Amino acid sequence: MGGGGRFRGFDLGLPLIRRLTIHRLRTLVLLFAAASARAQTALPPVSETITVTADRSPIPIGQTAKTVYTLDSAQLHDYPSPVLDDTLRQHAGFELFRRSSSRTTNPTSQGISLRGLGSTAVSRTLVLEDGAPLNDPFGGWIHWNEAPASTIDSVTLVTGGGSDLYGSSALGGVVDITPAQLTPSLFVASAEGGSQATSTVDLRADHRLKFLDTMLAADRLRTAGYVIVAPQFAGLVDVPANVHSESLHTELGRRAFAINRYFLTGNLFNEARGNGTPDQTNATRLWRYIAGYDTPETTPVTARVRLFGSDEGFRQSFSSISPTRTTENLTRIVFVRTQELGATADATFHLKRLALVTGADTRDIRGLDNELPINQGKTTALVNVNSRQRYTGGFGELLGEYAHISGAASIRIDAAQNLDTLQTTRTATATTQTPQPDRTEYVLSPRLGLVRQFGRHDNVHASAFRAFRSPTLNELYRTGQIGQETTLANAALKSERATGFEFGSQLTLPKATAIQATYFWTEINRPVSAVLLSQTPSTITDKRENLGQIRSRGVELSADALRGHPLWFSVGYQFANATVTAFSAQPAYVGTRIPQVPLHSATTQLHVSYPHIAEATLALRASSSAFDDAANTFLLRRFATLDLSARRRLTRRLDATLLIQNLLNQRPDVSRTPVLTLGSGIFAEAGLRLRIGTQP
Repeated sequence: MGGGGRFRGFDLGLPLIRRLTIHRLRTLVLLFAAASARAQTALPPVSETITVTADRSPIPIGQTAKTVYTLDSAQLHDYPSPVLDDTLRQHAGFELFRRSSSRTTNPTSQGISLRGLGSTAVSRTLVLEDGAPLNDPFGGWIHWNEAPASTIDSVTLVTGGGSDLYGSSALGGVVDITPAQLTPSLFVASAEGGSQATSTVDLRADHRLKFLDTMLAADRLRTAGYVIVAPQFAGLVDVPANVHSESLHTELGRRAFAINRYFLTGNLFNEARGNGTPDQTNATRLWRYIAGYDTPETTPVTARVRLFGSDEGFRQSFSSISPTRTTENLTRIVFVRTQELGATADATFHLKRLALVTGADTRDIRGLDNELPINQGKTTALVNVNSRQRYTGGFGELLGEYAHISGAASIRIDAAQNLDTLQTTRTATATTQTPQPDRTEYVLSPRLGLVRQFGRHDNVHASAFRAFRSPTLNELYRTGQIGQETTLANAALKSERATGFEFGSQLTLPKATAIQATYFWTEINRPVSAVLLSQTPSTITDKRENLGQIRSRGVELSADALRGHPLWFSVGYQFANATVTAFSAQPAYVGTRIPQVPLHSATTQLHVSYPHIAEATLALRASSSAFDDAANTFLLRRFATLDLSARRRLTRRLDATLLIQNLLNQRPDVSRTPVLTLGSGIFAEAGLRLRIGTQP
């Protein structure tokens, strides 16, 4: 299994668990691991279904063959975390580009990987909030702290290509964030504090006016973080990676109105990060707005319209570090300004056993990248890239059911354009301008899915699709750096194209138990990857290239048992054999594994609920080894983390919360660039949550 040692499911963490000195905790963990192992062959959550909610139609016409995993509001609250990406790791196939949490990770390495398709800074998965994209318009990464936690109701993960409905970036799947509904009267306040000088505050207030419901929410996250470089390599320049962020969310509308639904939201996000050395920092200020209108779902024709936009400023500094990590020199400062404007609309025409869904959307992005190269403390030039992207697409989908068979057929066409790109370089003696030619790619994305129902409790499903992702402005025109690994831009990059299929079965059993198994196969042509150009003991230089072809194939298994009972558990497992299958420029890469993608990943959650006493969740996540480079020379070791969260009601309105992450204190390998960096050790925080009024 590619240099990482054998993977033994949940036994990965048992040797460490046995070393815990607290007898009761040791006993609880061992019983939990044993129960998980017994349940491993009967594995997805009741909330994981093959359902039409993965589509852009709001009505349930039969079932469509898409694998969907939903974390409802209860599950989000049962597994509290300072950042949303930690919570989504309850799903076995959910990975970020790096293994660490966004609590301390540079946002430019927070792209999502589903089904072992990997990512770079950019995400191969589209993230939506109520139909509007949340991927960073310039770089494609995700700002996980962007929305206050109290404004999120649930999160749905749809694995497998979704470009037939959503266009670019949905190559690996879709993550749909459902916002919390406005309520007539509500006040929620929570505050937590803990290790690494971490504190979080979240506030939300709802009020009903005569014709409108209103919401005002805000949160703040502070953490001093930790030194990310492994102790044996850390030097004088290494300081804790940290983050300070604030967000303010406002909303007007009638989200739960029985006749029509309309709303207007605005979200202001401000973040400052230290990335592990004094000179490596970044900051983001992002203003985002969404306006929407939905017709009633009870009429023969339903329609939805969304208008959205954003305005973002991003600053980042880069440095060079001596081999002994004792000195640091600033090498470059980057300022990026991005403006985005878009619209999407769809309509569903209802028939007795059929529904036709049709829609269109457009998204216009304008980016300005200013880079200041620095040599021996002096600015040597100003490099300015002014660029524009425009995405326009339309789709049609037919859904239907007959007897015990249901399914959907959809097709979408997109035009992805790069326009008005001009690079200007100013030095003390000259100014040069280099225009880039305009480019347009037309992409067709079809999908076909079928479901065969056997009785009330069992079905089988199969689907096939084409999907794509266009390179971002960041990949095309901006040089990036993580640690001492520098990645050069490539203005000639083309879109990634994916072809895939899946088939599987779902079984529902008594006592609220559901089991699902899915086999998937996805092949990506022209994937954008970082290809090694040069390397020294302390630095790596890469360049973004279309890397021939990669393939990921494997199995997803998952289960929920006894949901709704005082004691219930869920288990998930993913096997993903993700390899390079073609690369003419460097044939030696053929057969190597995709960076940062483990062969095996598994999760288990055990939940105990006695409302008059307490509620607690014990969550285990395990991953086999992976590689941090395309040549498979830098090994990231296997790891297992164990988290505990608990909540006790003190009064009718006041709860006490406790979170302990990484009880095993096993710091996972995060990157080798080429210096080894590690994830967080044990982390704990406790707090209080007050709620007055209608429960959100």
